[in-house]
Amino acid sequence: MSVGAITKVLLRDLPPGRIVVLQHRDLDEVVAQELIDHKVKAVINCLTTMSGAYPTQGPLMLLQAQIPIWEVDSSMFDIFTANSEIAIYENEVRIGHFHMACASFTKEKWLHFQQLAHAQSSQLLEQFIENSLTYAMREKKAVLEPLPLLPLQTEMTEKHVLIVSRGKGYKKDLLAAKAFIAEVKPILIGVDGGADALLELGYQPHFIVGDMDSVTDEALLCGAEIVVHAYPDGTSPGLVRTNSLGLFAHVLPCFGTSEDAALLLANEHGAQWLVTVGAHTHMIDFLEKGREGMGSTLLVRMKIGARLVDIKSIGVLYKKPHFWRREAVTTIVLSLFFIAIGFLQMHWILGRIAHVVWRLGGD
Repeated sequence: MSVGAITKVLLRDLPPGRIVVLQHRDLDEVVAQELIDHKVKAVINCLTTMSGAYPTQGPLMLLQAQIPIWEVDSSMFDIFTANSEIAIYENEVRIGHFHMACASFTKEKWLHFQQLAHAQSSQLLEQFIENSLTYAMREKKAVLEPLPLLPLQTEMTEKHVLIVSRGKGYKKDLLAAKAFIAEVKPILIGVDGGADALLELGYQPHFIVGDMDSVTDEALLCGAEIVVHAYPDGTSPGLVRTNSLGLFAHVLPCFGTSEDAALLLANEHGAQWLVTVGAHTHMIDFLEKGREGMGSTLLVRMKIGARLVDIKSIGVLYKKPHFWRREAVTTIVLSLFFIAIGFLQMHWILGRIAHVVWRLGGD
């Protein structure tokens, strides 16, 4: 059994095949996919797995993967300890001699809360918009000011940069970007746990940017330049972790999310294209991160402009480059062939017309 009050910290070093005990309200798709990838046997959640506040596929993904979910009262969380023996029954969890009530989270419950969330989506969107605009107005001065230029070893000026975040479908999108990375050879930035995704596919990240809460020790020790995202006042909880590993890290005071900080860092250092993988772009993405608005993200995207694109927008051009080149050559050859046939047919027709005219003139 593995126990974690902070889910993304638990996932950093989670062995496969474990029963996991979480405190995770509204289980999101990114976490669900991580749990599936770690082949967990079951999930015990000491918070509300789905509240109906907003729609999410996370719990359904686990159930469809045959991973059962049990809910227990939040006050029971401290009873669970790592590697304890545990037995789960239909409505009861036993840890040694201690018994506690539990309830199974079912597909029927998921459907109920999903419908409830959709019913109040308009009100939720209104609140999200108001929150985003409020924070955008507060932070507009911050986005206009340049970031402090860090003495980075890796040059980004006029280079393409790929920024990988732990957003929905990020591993799948990164896998689909393989041809793009091979051809363009961009600078690779992992936003926290995004660095682990790069390493899993055999890529060496040039930078790791973030507050260092979801990235593994292995990634931090891979040799990438580390940029710790600090609060605007300079407070930097992530620096404690890098110091504990004996690693040098640049400190970047910046408003907004770590993803925003990574984008602004690349922009300030003269990157040509900023290509995102797993970026958070819409209301549900931000609500799942516990953010009730996206003011800073709107401002950052406005500042960077057209140089910022998502890998989904350009990935299709690189899916099968050799196949596409072969198709292009085939198309050109066939076009030339049919043009030649057309000229021959036209030559034959003109010849027949000339022959008829000559016969008529002869008569």
